[in-house]
Amino acid sequence: MSTSPPAPPPAPPDEKSAYGPGGPQYPQSPMAQSVPPPQIQQPPVSGALSDRLGSFDGERGTYRIDHRDCNTLLTLRLADMGCVVYGKPGSPAVGAMVAMSPSITLKGNLKFSMRKFLTGGEMAQSTYAGPGEILIAPPALGDIVPIRLDGKQTWSLGKDGHLAHTQGVKCEMKSQGLAKAMFSGEGLFVIKVSGAGILFITSLGAIIQKDLAPNENYIVDNDHLVAWNCKYSIERVTSGGILSGVMAQEGLVCKFTGPGTVFFQTRNPTAFGAWIASHMGAGGTGQARAS
Repeated sequence: MSTSPPAPPPAPPDEKSAYGPGGPQYPQSPMAQSVPPPQIQQPPVSGALSDRLGSFDGERGTYRIDHRDCNTLLTLRLADMGCVVYGKPGSPAVGAMVAMSPSITLKGNLKFSMRKFLTGGEMAQSTYAGPGEILIAPPALGDIVPIRLDGKQTWSLGKDGHLAHTQGVKCEMKSQGLAKAMFSGEGLFVIKVSGAGILFITSLGAIIQKDLAPNENYIVDNDHLVAWNCKYSIERVTSGGILSGVMAQEGLVCKFTGPGTVFFQTRNPTAFGAWIASHMGAGGTGQARAS
């Protein structure tokens, strides 16, 4: 009588079926557990600092920003005569134009009256019409940032913040209160900007963008202001905190309240001018004084 071979031992349990997909699971030490990366909120599209390329006027114009942060150059390409941009006020010799195609039409625009001067009115500006290319740069070692206006916003600019803007953007000089005029560092008039299009702002040094939530406060030194679209007040800084009210020009700052956005520059023009003066030689020639 033949005997059958012994039955093989039972197979070990399937790891995937016994422990679930992926095999056995072992607890990790607290140090080995991964920490989720922090959530980063993207800046609004109204003026993202990373915006270097774009178009305007129904794709009839394009812009490119190069050589940031302190040697920045704005290149504008205009398709035809109907595509127009407006540059920093002043003649071509002292304005913002660096170079342009011979096909570009350039003209100045100055509308002045004492009534407009006192109540606010359009600024003098240089007008560039296509077709062709134009290169624009700020007069100081600074940056350029585009702000896209949707027709629902009103921006305020510091006295040196405006560089250029496209069609559909309206820039006016508006008076502000006496206290703000005396102590904000911007004088009696500020530039008010509205409409729909692109506004190009400029600075001394790099430009920082601060987005404020509703009722959020933020303090900026008045000599560092470039552009803002939220309300602010003038306050005095002391070693113990902030004292409301205008008491002395020393230690005065601008306190902004959200919602809104503030653009400010990393360099102080007054302090930078004093630093330059301290390094100039006799007679302002830049040569060292003879010992």
